[in-house]
Amino acid sequence: MTVSRALLSALLMLCAALLQITVINRLPLPGTGPDLVLLIVIGLAMVSGPTPGAVTGFAAGLLVDLMPPTATEVGLWAFVYCCIGYLAGQVQVDARRSAVVVLATVGALSAAAVGLYAAIALLFGDSRVTVALFVSTLVSTVLYDLLLAPFVIPGVMALARRTAVNSAVL
Repeated sequence: MTVSRALLSALLMLCAALLQITVINRLPLPGTGPDLVLLIVIGLAMVSGPTPGAVTGFAAGLLVDLMPPTATEVGLWAFVYCCIGYLAGQVQVDARRSAVVVLATVGALSAAAVGLYAAIALLFGDSRVTVALFVSTLVSTVLYDLLLAPFVIPGVMALARRTAVNSAVL
C-alpha cells in the first residue's frame, strides 16, 4: 500500500465515521441506517486486495470502536471490519467486470457484518442482542447499504485506483 493510498484510506474512513455518527445515525429512518464505514471498507478492499483490505478494515473498525458514543467492547468492530475487508478483497478481480457483482458483494458482506457482530456480541454475553433485533437490523442494514452502494462504492473505487495510478507515475 502506497503512502497516498494510506492517506486516502485514512481520510475516507475518518470522514465516513464522522458522517455516520453526526448525520446518518440521527436520521429518523425505520430500522437501523446504512453503514457508511462498511461501504468505504468494501470499496477500498475491492481495489486493494485481501491483505490491504483486512488492514483497512481493522483500522476502520478500531476507529469506530473508539469514537463516541461507544457501547461495545473495543475491538469488536475492528474484528468484523477486518474480516469484511479481507473478504471484499477476494472479489477484487470480479468487481471490475460487473456492477451486479459489486452489489451482490455489498449485500452479502453487509449481512455477514451484521451476523458476525451479533455472533461475537452474544459470545461476549451482550444481552441486548435478540432474534428480533438481529432480523430487523439485518434487513434494514442490507437494504440501506444496497441503496447507498451505487453512490459510494464507484467513487471510492475510482479514487483508490487514481491514487494507484498517480503513485505509479511518480
